[in-house]
Amino acid sequence: MNSSALKRGTPSLSQGEGWGEKPDVPQLLEVRDLQVAYGGIQAVKGISLQVAPGELVALIGSNGAGKTTTLKTLAGIIAPVSGQIDYDGNSLIGRAAHRRVAQGMALVPEGRGVFARLTVRENLQMGAYTRSDTLGIAADLERMYERFPRLYERRDQLAGTLSGGEQQMVAMARALMSRPRLLMLDEPSMGLAPLMVKKIFETIQEVASQGMSIILVEQNARLALQVAQRGYVMESGKITLSGESRELLGSDAVQRAYLGG
Repeated sequence: MNSSALKRGTPSLSQGEGWGEKPDVPQLLEVRDLQVAYGGIQAVKGISLQVAPGELVALIGSNGAGKTTTLKTLAGIIAPVSGQIDYDGNSLIGRAAHRRVAQGMALVPEGRGVFARLTVRENLQMGAYTRSDTLGIAADLERMYERFPRLYERRDQLAGTLSGGEQQMVAMARALMSRPRLLMLDEPSMGLAPLMVKKIFETIQEVASQGMSIILVEQNARLALQVAQRGYVMESGKITLSGESRELLGSDAVQRAYLGG
């Protein structure tokens, strides 16, 4: 990304991996030359990206581009082949997934990943397993019920018996129970009815407005870019385009590939 444009605060699109000098703002997350492989297949091919405190960043691309692999690597589920991941100024390389959660990183996985045989309440309590502040956990549980009234109604119901939209609410609330500073969302709208998608994205915007940093992986590129400040386009394991969301929305390449233009 063009460094002079960033310093002026004006939008700019960047092609390929060379995103230039670091912007004159502190970064909560900084990824440099990240490479990830499954067996002999390289899924992520040296990507670099940044997320500032309180920033909502979209990561868009087609199926198989490497978006989910990227999030799983950031969360500590997959170990990278090479590259650097710095969070809050410290390297995450070699750090276990549960320690990353304790540091303030939370992943809402693709497919929701609820604990099907636990109740809604138990799922949410599992989100706070790295915490020891009993009163704070109880208060946050009530806040989740206020944010998602349907979950209060279903609090004693097994999560595996819920609808897809209700399970997505559980997955988001469970992640928020860890009090993350960086929330990573993987395809939150997948398979949901339009009204539920609207509710989920209203929640994403609400959480973002409260200062939480968010990485949003979403196949609905238009919707993702409409709520994000910046975006990265990922193709075949590489970041091919990046910039402010309004610029990406107006890009001919993005229009043709992802927005039906």
